[in-house]
Amino acid sequence: MSDIAPDFTLRLSDTNGSDGQVTLSDLRGAPVVLFFYPRDMTAGCIKEAQAFSSRLEAFEAAGAKVFGISADSSASHEKFISKKALNVPLLSDENAEVCTAYGVWKEKKMYGKTFMGIERSTFLIDADGAIVREWRKVKVDGHEAEVLAALEAL
Repeated sequence: MSDIAPDFTLRLSDTNGSDGQVTLSDLRGAPVVLFFYPRDMTAGCIKEAQAFSSRLEAFEAAGAKVFGISADSSASHEKFISKKALNVPLLSDENAEVCTAYGVWKEKKMYGKTFMGIERSTFLIDADGAIVREWRKVKVDGHEAEVLAALEAL
């Protein structure tokens, strides 16, 4: 694969109470993991964010930055981080522009209703900004370990 990852600037929420922004192209020189998840405070998303949080030191030891992205607001992210004791930084894509650029903004169906939402997906981006691996329709159990193994194999 090796397509250059679509660049973006998104608002950051983290444990430091940062009110900053992250621009993907500013992170060149180190690998980046982006995990897109549907919604703050929902069961699968809690489990996924906690899994990445629990292994954040291992990702950082491998030289990578890790970010969770959803269409939730920064205020929602801050509550999510605080209530679930997350240490992984979250980015707010309220207009779903980044989700669309990465092809994870999809038509979904639940309880007979059709709506647009995020398909749980993860992207591993190398130090040059190229997407070297992607996971679509992610199953949460063990996913962070699989991503970490792929990162360590770079």
